[in-house]
Amino acid sequence: MVFITHLLSVFLHNHILKASLHYIIGKYERDEVKPNIAVVKRFAEVLATTVGYLLGETDDKEFLNDPAMLKRLNDITHLPEFDKERILYTIDHLLAFVKTRLAYA
Repeated sequence: MVFITHLLSVFLHNHILKASLHYIIGKYERDEVKPNIAVVKRFAEVLATTVGYLLGETDDKEFLNDPAMLKRLNDITHLPEFDKERILYTIDHLLAFVKTRLAYA
């Protein structure tokens, strides 16, 4: 149900809810069919959002929609485990520092 809620919000936000889509969206709402990952991926591409948002994994419609950020994450993924752990450890602590600073600003 999260999928259909997020899908509809993006459709409405982009003003592209067409009559022809009502039929298939109705099937999703009634749980008569489940979209396969290829369909969800295509919806995300057309609607300029992410699969994660449509599936309810994040509430941010733009989450990981930045190509530069995706490239960085992809680069980190391909590093040796030792280096990857150190980089993620550093990022986690920098984020904690900034969140703390903003909370007390």
